[in-house]
Amino acid sequence: MKVIQLHKNESKLIKSAIKNNREAQQLLFEWHAPKMLSVCRYYIKDMQDAEEAMLNGFFKVFSKLKEFKNEGSFEGWIRRIMIRESISFLRQKKNIEFLVEDFEHENNYTSNIKTNIEVAEIQQLIDALPDGYKMVFVLYAIEGYKHREIAKLLNISEGTSKSQLFKARKLLQEKLKELYKTTSYGCK
Repeated sequence: MKVIQLHKNESKLIKSAIKNNREAQQLLFEWHAPKMLSVCRYYIKDMQDAEEAMLNGFFKVFSKLKEFKNEGSFEGWIRRIMIRESISFLRQKKNIEFLVEDFEHENNYTSNIKTNIEVAEIQQLIDALPDGYKMVFVLYAIEGYKHREIAKLLNISEGTSKSQLFKARKLLQEKLKELYKTTSYGCK
C-alpha cells in the first residue's frame, strides 16, 4: 500500500512539476537529490563538482520532464540523465583517455581476499582509477550497462570497453591486496 501511495504521490508531483509548480519541483528534487548525488559521485571525485553535475542534471530533468513517458521508474529516468551529465561534465573538464593496449582477456576476476572494507575506502580505490577505467567500471559493475551500451555512450568500441573493465578490475584487485596487507583487515 505504501509503495502504491508513494507512486501516486510522485505521479501527481510530476504532473504538477510539468506545469512549473515550484513546490512540486522542490519536493521531487528533495526526494531524489541524495541518490542522484551519489550517482554523480561515482563518476566525479570532487564533491563540489559532483554537486554541480547533479544540479545541471536536475535542470535537464525539469526542462525535459514532459518527455518522461511513465515507462519504467522515474528514478531510473533521472539516473540516466545524471550518468550522462556526469560523463559530459568530465569531458568538459578534461580530455578523458581510454588507454588501449593489447591484453589477454581472462574471466578470472575472483579474489581470495575476504575483508570488511568500508564503502568509503572502496570509493577511494575507485576514485584512484584512471578516468577511462573508472567510467567503464562504474557503468558496468555498478549501473549494470552492457559493453555495447557503454561503447555507444562513451563513443568507444566494445573491445575498448571490455579492455577498460578488465584493467580496472585488475588494478582494483591489486589495490585491495595492498590495502589488505597494510591494514588490520588482514588480521583475523
